[in-house]
Amino acid sequence: MSNLADVIQQLTKERDQAQTRVEHLDQALEALTGGSGAGGVNGKRRPAERSGKPKTLSTAARKRISAAQRARWAKWKAARRGK
Repeated sequence: MSNLADVIQQLTKERDQAQTRVEHLDQALEALTGGSGAGGVNGKRRPAERSGKPKTLSTAARKRISAAQRARWAKWKAARRGK
């Protein structure tokens, strides 16, 4: 039982260190982008900050995406049958 408590303590410590690292990275990014939040690197907007009407996919694009997804599912199902 003590071993489990040690593992939990170690994982908590690693999580806290990772969170601190993320905060430092956020601060560095904010410093590089000027902190305005409107523009990213090179003044480009981030996708989440787009405004206006959402983009729609063409019929051809939807068909390509559908075909690729069907192929992924077929590959996954074939792998499951092989087990």
